[in-house]
Amino acid sequence: MNPSQFDARDSALDAEVEAQLCAYNSAFDELGLRFRWDARTLASLAMIDGEEAQIAAYIEAHHAHLLNAYSAGFLSRAILEKKKARCPARVPMRVESAPPLSGVVHQSKMISRREHVSYEIALPALAGV
Repeated sequence: MNPSQFDARDSALDAEVEAQLCAYNSAFDELGLRFRWDARTLASLAMIDGEEAQIAAYIEAHHAHLLNAYSAGFLSRAILEKKKARCPARVPMRVESAPPLSGVVHQSKMISRREHVSYEIALPALAGV
């Protein structure tokens, strides 16, 4: 492969990762959850097999207080259902350079007005969030 083919493949992967992040963050927003993922978070969770297990691991590691009201399975399924409505495919991630789950840093992402408007759907938020 020549360098431009690598760049095109990397750009396509970047676009897929952004679509996944948008879908996850939309799902969190729709459910009234106040956390956001970035590419680093998604990459660190890629070492865990299965999207539902990835979500559960993230919640257990960073938002364990939610487990007082909901099971990890319930939250994971609710998030995954919303995420798959926007982006059903799972992005193949390169895990060889991903940091361990304990290295995940929760980072807020600034959302543009255009993105925020697209997330606004009249759905009830999870109680106690």
